[in-house]
Amino acid sequence: MTSAPPDQSPPAPYRIVDLFAGPGGLDLAAEVLGIPSIGIEWDDDAVATRHAAGLRTVHGDVRLFAPDDPEFSDCNVLAGGPPCQTFSIAGSGSGRKALDLVTGFIHRMHGWFKREKAGKKGETWEDIQRELDKLDDERTGLVLQPLRWVLEAMLRPRHGRTAPQPFDVVILEQVPAVLEVWHEYEKVLRAIGYQTDAKVFHTEQYGVPQTRRRAVLVARLGDRPVDMPSPTHQQYRKGSPQGEALFGGKGAWVSMADALHEVYEHVADAPRRTMSFCVVSNYGSGGNPKARGRRRFDEPSATITGKWKRNRIVSADAFEVDMGRWSNAEAGVFQSFPFRYPWRGNDQAQQIGNAVPPRFGVHVLSAALELDAPGDEVWQRLLRWQPEQSTEAAAPDVPVGTVR
Repeated sequence: MTSAPPDQSPPAPYRIVDLFAGPGGLDLAAEVLGIPSIGIEWDDDAVATRHAAGLRTVHGDVRLFAPDDPEFSDCNVLAGGPPCQTFSIAGSGSGRKALDLVTGFIHRMHGWFKREKAGKKGETWEDIQRELDKLDDERTGLVLQPLRWVLEAMLRPRHGRTAPQPFDVVILEQVPAVLEVWHEYEKVLRAIGYQTDAKVFHTEQYGVPQTRRRAVLVARLGDRPVDMPSPTHQQYRKGSPQGEALFGGKGAWVSMADALHEVYEHVADAPRRTMSFCVVSNYGSGGNPKARGRRRFDEPSATITGKWKRNRIVSADAFEVDMGRWSNAEAGVFQSFPFRYPWRGNDQAQQIGNAVPPRFGVHVLSAALELDAPGDEVWQRLLRWQPEQSTEAAAPDVPVGTVR
């Protein structure tokens, strides 16, 4: 399912390994671009979704794999979004402590790399890993795994090769609080021969019908500067009517109603929802727990988190008649997944909330891999995508290390 579409010339010979691949947002973006990818994911439920979607998957713990494993020997692009919860800068300050801890480990890893490269003795990766295993929260250490993969690819030959094969491109994304971690990554990546850039993006500026901020790091081996995606849509601002601030050729942000209407035009069996609704958040706004955030049908969705099922949908009139809750398919659409994306397993709401929005992924991959800007044919493939029938029967419980 990852060959180049017939109406598009094949992209450069990129092959992606996606760490912490989740239910498949970035891999789906790669598929509609015609780029082969393989994801590593340990969560049984996310793996079940990936299998139903027909995405190549290794079921297991990222820490147990390395670039020289046979499954990844031809991958020259490293992508990933490691767990991020411990880096929140809000609350007790534990996020700041975690950041300081990770910063120290990042520079120890650089020291390990330089000694290995020079053939000198000293602290090994195994020494570092033993200390990481002792951390109170293993997620703090998991954010270091992409860097380990980058360094090991530069140190050791891949399966069937006689010399190391570094990753040509590295693409990492997470919540904005992780930007400081990416900046520390940049110091090491630049020192070992990569050009880098890292910044926070607003996904509604890329046609995603949702306001969501993501910290993205892109690194490219060699001297060519890194390309980041340019916004194609305006940024959403509360109270600003849709389309009022058009400038520089950018389109209006996409509302929830826009996204649903597009589905209704192309998916005949999609249940229709009455418009003129308002989504009332389960969370307080402006520091007041009783002041629930609200988004109208003609605005982008608020950020889809793992708790989106707690939000209420009411009529947009003064009566606020209850209109039920979002379905998984609708919430997926606000994450820019196709309506028919086959969510499987337990806690599907969490899977949807944690996923990379595929439309945003298309923009990031296109820029980072120096492809042509995605055109209408790419967006039509994403909108109309549906799993092959043969993948629906794929077993959800796959032994560690098995590729589907």
